[in-house]
Amino acid sequence: MRRATTEDALAVASVLQQAFAEYEPLYTKQGYLATTPAEATIVTRMQEGPIWVAVHGKQIVGTVSVVRREEELYVRGMAVLPAARGLGVGRRLLEQVEAFAAADGREQLALSTTPFLDRAIRLYESLGFCATNDGPGDLFGTPLVTMKKKLT
Repeated sequence: MRRATTEDALAVASVLQQAFAEYEPLYTKQGYLATTPAEATIVTRMQEGPIWVAVHGKQIVGTVSVVRREEELYVRGMAVLPAARGLGVGRRLLEQVEAFAAADGREQLALSTTPFLDRAIRLYESLGFCATNDGPGDLFGTPLVTMKKKLT
């Protein structure tokens, strides 16, 4: 696990593309494009908040990024390559985010996911995230579920 650098932006974009490819038909076109941003957008996101990558061997197999929002840290762009699922990569990424949030004085974590990402939702719930009625309700027409976890 390490912080991503601009040199990792293409690999991060590739992980997002590969991780969400099987779900593309369930997204609207704009929703999918927002979920799987290109390299240039990843570089921009690095200026908005930290991005971490999980490395297995010499390959980046997972990623997550965060944005500070008042008292909370918003988790976005989390993905694990299909071949690396089941190795605990997602859990380790979220543990990294939680440690960063605590050190940064944040009171809670928040994220939005789609209702069809069952495995991700189960992971979030196992780590203490709960669904809320807070928005947004969709991403360019693709339905979203917002989940939060209190840290204090």
